Amino acid sequence: MRTITNINDGWKFIRQDEEQARNIFYDDGNWENVNIPHTWNAIDGACGQEYYKGACWYRKEFTVDSSLKGNKVYLEFNGSNSITDVYVNGQYMGQHRGGYSTFRFDVTEAIEYGKNNILSVKVDNTIVDDVYPLVADFTFYGGIYRDVNLIVVHPVHFDLLDYGSKGIYIIQDEVSKEQASLTIKTKVVNTSIEDMKVRLWAEILDANGYSVSYTAKEVTIPQGETITVEAPIVIDHPNLWHGRENPYIYEAKVLITSFNDTIDEVTIPFGVRFFKIDPENGFFLNGEHLPLKGVSRHQDRKDKGWAISKQDEIEDMELIKEIGANSIRLAHYQHDQFFYELCDKEGMVVWAEIPFISVMSQTDLDGTNAKQQMIELIRQNFNHPSIMFWGIQNEIQIGGDRPETRKVVKELNELTKKEDPTRLTTMANVTFVQDTDEYNYITDVVGYNKYYGWYTGKVEDFPEWLDRYHETNPQVGLCISEYGAEGIVQYHSSQPKVKDYTEEYHALYHEKVWKIFEKRPFLWATYVWNMFDFGANNRDEGGVKGRNNKGLITYDRKIKKDAFYMYKAHWSDEKFVHIASKRFVDRTDDVITVKVYSNCNTVTLFVNGNTFQSKTDDEKVFVFENVPLQEGITEIKVISNEDGIILEDKAVFNKVANPNTSYEAPEEDKGEAVQNWFEMPDFSDVEIEEIEIPDGVFSTRSTFGEIVANEEAKAVLRKYFGNIDENPMFSMTLGMTVEQVAVMAKDIYTDQVMYLLNKELTKIKKPDTKK
Repeated sequence: MRTITNINDGWKFIRQDEEQARNIFYDDGNWENVNIPHTWNAIDGACGQEYYKGACWYRKEFTVDSSLKGNKVYLEFNGSNSITDVYVNGQYMGQHRGGYSTFRFDVTEAIEYGKNNILSVKVDNTIVDDVYPLVADFTFYGGIYRDVNLIVVHPVHFDLLDYGSKGIYIIQDEVSKEQASLTIKTKVVNTSIEDMKVRLWAEILDANGYSVSYTAKEVTIPQGETITVEAPIVIDHPNLWHGRENPYIYEAKVLITSFNDTIDEVTIPFGVRFFKIDPENGFFLNGEHLPLKGVSRHQDRKDKGWAISKQDEIEDMELIKEIGANSIRLAHYQHDQFFYELCDKEGMVVWAEIPFISVMSQTDLDGTNAKQQMIELIRQNFNHPSIMFWGIQNEIQIGGDRPETRKVVKELNELTKKEDPTRLTTMANVTFVQDTDEYNYITDVVGYNKYYGWYTGKVEDFPEWLDRYHETNPQVGLCISEYGAEGIVQYHSSQPKVKDYTEEYHALYHEKVWKIFEKRPFLWATYVWNMFDFGANNRDEGGVKGRNNKGLITYDRKIKKDAFYMYKAHWSDEKFVHIASKRFVDRTDDVITVKVYSNCNTVTLFVNGNTFQSKTDDEKVFVFENVPLQEGITEIKVISNEDGIILEDKAVFNKVANPNTSYEAPEEDKGEAVQNWFEMPDFSDVEIEEIEIPDGVFSTRSTFGEIVANEEAKAVLRKYFGNIDENPMFSMTLGMTVEQVAVMAKDIYTDQVMYLLNKELTKIKKPDTKK
């Protein structure tokens, strides 16, 4: 029978490349003692400085009891970033390339039973050109940051080397409210010295443990071979998995038996459901319309990086449930199996994706690693009912309009549909992809990452684009896969504006955007970027280094920003009241506006214990104007009393003579100085003349990579914009033309800016045209 032993504890670690550590008799006595999960970038990965990227080594002793001799022994890693080489007793077991999926090695022949065995693991988070991701707006934490297990199985067992899967797939052939027709597909390995005749049993149990269906099949497995066995099975009148309303889980108990012995057994939790997207009316689950109110999630947190605990993951899920979300985009890579299981249990509709993001390899033009990670994602997560969308790319167009990129995206879609025709494929296009570009038609449905109101334009630009896109592409299922703004709880303003980093603008932005989205039922989902602040070591903005601050909750999960409560008011049935701007304590005004987020019908505001005003508001945002402040401290209280249930919230404001300057972002980060890779100065007073752009010269049609590769052209760029090419985020634009970037940031890349660039760039011939 199968045994799984966790070996997370008692490892040795050194933060340097120590190639001799592969040897069995190497002395690691002076190494650091660590437990798994572990990352060497827990601190430097989110501090705004260069973080350590390179090879590090782990070592551990382990034993396998002598009684288990004759079985097969596997080492299982659930997440190690990003290139991992494994040695047992000095013997090389193999390499895994990719930082997010489960992988295993057969170590049977390398171990000694009943004795101490030495496991040496080299992990390298150096960015290489043929392992994804190459460039992204998040930190690539190095380390063995998820569980490590030792698995012992009978020589005849469900395949453990099938891309890290369980070797068992519950295929939902046809599901309705009357019947679920399934196929249980198993891959069975015979590593014994003879052919084996076995019986495969599959029994489906309901949530109470009662059997509802079973099937069996006898097969003979030739020695040394792996066979695939498929068995149909039916659940009559199934209890459907129906999101947060009813996340019903069955269990499939799948066994291999020989005579009276069970030689391998795996239990698979799963749910049955059917779903579709209507381009006009959005998402439908089990025949019922279900607007997907989504958030995106990165897996890291403060002082831990990716080396988080199961309790951390449970806390994340509880916060996502509290806000009232019913869908999660798990960005931008495969997440821990434990979190997918939480999504199953809690009824979250999931978009799962691979890190084929921003820039495609210059050397691997077939997308080999991206395809490997796609297969791993699908096979390892095939049985999770929460997953309904496979994401094949995120903003891969940033790397430029390369024909090989388009080819790989198409092939990834074809591969995904071949691996799993039961789910929908999707992708997240960068904002400058045109409405009629073929990228809109490759996958089953599509998403766009749009940041009107932060990086470019204003929030009010959303309706025009959304309605135009839908009119142009009425047959395309569209979602907003990312939207958001930076919000730093240190900064406050009574007159919030775009790019001021204040908590007030962050909340106001989301107020406005949500009103726009909820009026457009053709959007099959919207995903806030992001649920939590996360590490992005190439960022330095708003006085905060190494972090993306767009989260609704802070990086340490301790502070829920006001925008969190705005969404909770719209999405959650849990009654509450929340006074916004409570951290904006010091005020210079005689009267202020107090904003309250609540899903109650009526709220009453009190000032220093006296009733000020009651308001009823179906919009979930209660605005009390001209609230007086006395000298010194004024206490504000809001109460809702519905059905005898009293809810309240309090805030304290301090009237001061002079503004509290700590509420303002650093001068260099105000206004147009938002630290992004589209930053350009203002030349609004320049008079524009018509310029002809002949072939063979530089222009705004050239990519940033082409421009900075030429000293004359780079000098033009630097003449107007300083050392923009030294911005850490600049690498994400190398494959993009200036005109493509201008589409994303029209308010920065004005006509005058484009004119000035072309005026000088067109005087410089490209290298291949010089005589």
